[in-house]
Amino acid sequence: MGALWTLPNTLAGSLLGLLFLLLGARVRWRGDLWAWVFEGVPWRGPGGAITFGNTVLCTLPSLDTTCRTYAHRAGQCIEPPVSLALHERAHVLQYMALGPFFLPAYLLCGGVSVRNVFERAADRYAREQRGWWPFAAPFP
Repeated sequence: MGALWTLPNTLAGSLLGLLFLLLGARVRWRGDLWAWVFEGVPWRGPGGAITFGNTVLCTLPSLDTTCRTYAHRAGQCIEPPVSLALHERAHVLQYMALGPFFLPAYLLCGGVSVRNVFERAADRYAREQRGWWPFAAPFP
């Protein structure tokens, strides 16, 4: 049901991914993430990957790498790197829970920044493999 709920977001991400395929990206299904992953996307954004529904656009050769947490990048703490794939999986789960409301909620919470509860929850999930929901925790 979550995949259907977020289908408009997935379609938007897939259309972007298809465009990037023409520019050299590769695509594969990642069942562990419940997402289509486009790797080698020739785009420079604020991070190594961005998720739209059940689609992940990764600027790196592989999503199977580590990244610094948002708190670490903001100089708030020194944490070991976390799995980028697990960080993005948390966003897939967040999209599947909120569907079309994810993007407005994400932007209202601060967008791409350490203040964003969605990003902090994704970092926590990547670090501890639990706690992907950013608010009072009804979900594991």
